[in-house]
Amino acid sequence: MKHLLLIALLGSALPALASDNFDAATFIATKCSGCHDERVYTRPDHRVQNRQQLEAQVRRCDANIGTTLFNEDVAKVVDYLDSHYYHFGQ
Repeated sequence: MKHLLLIALLGSALPALASDNFDAATFIATKCSGCHDERVYTRPDHRVQNRQQLEAQVRRCDANIGTTLFNEDVAKVVDYLDSHYYHFGQ
């Protein structure tokens, strides 16, 4: 029984550890560029008009490519895209 508890506790810590090494720039360069290039972020008629829509789009893309990002990693991707392309701010 003690072993099961230890395994459960260690297992619950793994998602936090997995997200610590996440680099949004690398993720975007390796995963997002498979479907589109950075012009999608800079074109004047882009569909994303605010941070909430940006997060929703990142989540849609995440689901479409099956990467199942942690919430913290989605936030890092949104922050990166916002600071480098969209400039919505917090």
